Amino acid sequence: MTRPSIGLRWAAVLIPGVLLYFLPAPGLSGAQRHLLAVFAATIVSLAAQPVPMAVSVVVAMATLALTGALPGAQVLTGFSNPTVWLIFTAFLFARAVTVTSLGRRVAYLFIQRFGRSALTLGYSMAGANLVMAPFVPSDTARGGGIVFPITRSLAQVFGSEPGPTANRLGTFLMLSAFHTNYTVSAMFLTGMAANALIAELARKIAHVDLTWGNWALAASLPGLLTLALAPYVIYRLHPPEVRDTQAARAHAAEALAQMGPMSRREITLSLIFLAVMGGWVASPWHGVNNTIVALAGISAILLCRVVTWDELLSEGRAWDALIWFGPLVMMSDALTESGVIRILSSALFQGMRGWSWPMAAVALAVAYLYLHYAFASLTAHVMALYPSFLAAGVAAGAPPLAMALVLAFFSSLNAAMTHYGTGSAPVFFGAGYVAQGTWWRLGLLLSLMNLVIWLGFGPLWWKALGMW
Repeated sequence: MTRPSIGLRWAAVLIPGVLLYFLPAPGLSGAQRHLLAVFAATIVSLAAQPVPMAVSVVVAMATLALTGALPGAQVLTGFSNPTVWLIFTAFLFARAVTVTSLGRRVAYLFIQRFGRSALTLGYSMAGANLVMAPFVPSDTARGGGIVFPITRSLAQVFGSEPGPTANRLGTFLMLSAFHTNYTVSAMFLTGMAANALIAELARKIAHVDLTWGNWALAASLPGLLTLALAPYVIYRLHPPEVRDTQAARAHAAEALAQMGPMSRREITLSLIFLAVMGGWVASPWHGVNNTIVALAGISAILLCRVVTWDELLSEGRAWDALIWFGPLVMMSDALTESGVIRILSSALFQGMRGWSWPMAAVALAVAYLYLHYAFASLTAHVMALYPSFLAAGVAAGAPPLAMALVLAFFSSLNAAMTHYGTGSAPVFFGAGYVAQGTWWRLGLLLSLMNLVIWLGFGPLWWKALGMW
């Protein structure tokens, strides 16, 4: 299929953006409409790609400031967001893993243990995410900081790099690791940073208690179904060129023997990683932000001379992600603070008057899921939409506990669709193994799969548990 010309791609960006900017929209003030127009044009530009992503968001920043849609100081606030810097440090951790050869060692160990096929390697990524989710309460820290470096190292061991060799194995592994990472975030109260906030909002609005136990029990069946199906669906839709990895197991054993014992740099980096993971796990007790823990880890890596500053400077994808993701977070926050998201969601609720509660609950869950196209943060999505959507569901007659859980689960599952919807997404996408069109198409398909599982099998499971 021939890619549209640069002129058509610019038309796709500018025409809807200009129309939204200048034409009146019901319920929106001029300032709100201008902000929404720039954001919408930016999202279209990320999809059509008339220019690189970082260029699109830099142009958007300048447009917002020059047109007065946002104050100049506010335009830069995305770079002060902790999640943006956590993503940045995840790339630097991955670079350290590669430079020290620790990643190759771990990758060879994975191949030796799980390398019966490409698919079993995909399931090993799912298993790693599942084991860590109860203890690492951050989608970005777990997926971007821990699983991603191992995933990239696995791909590199098989000679799969971004570009012509991406489909050998790297594309499949990156997609499997990402799509199982946000799934396990939905399965545990401690799986994602905003889940604790969700539990508090559910208690205040719906007067129900989302405990660690009832959350995990309710999510167990649909969550395990998703973990079982997602790698297989990805394998079928985007099959890796490397299928049989049996020969690689012998090669892995030989390579490990040649590498010999761990070097000083590998041991030091492993100890720093363990300390960082401990800091992330214990964050509810010591209160230090996960990003600060990660930055302390990067500081230790540099001070212990595990890697040099010049080696970290060469990780261009980290700097690229810092530039394009920060402004998206800024625009998403501005849409929420200016009331645009509230106005759009209120218009949705008005159209649901008189519906039966099951129909209303399903419609709310679907709308809650796909409104995430407008967000670059799971926490921002929860803060902007969870209270009003939960209140609307309860008002429609939906069982409070079931409604609170449905929206809680989709507060993580909504990360499926885009490469900016959660902190770990820019990390996996930024590795360069998956084309943006592939990411969005597969994300949409898996979001539909999640709807079938979590709104199909989920309610039957929750009914059996007596939750409604």
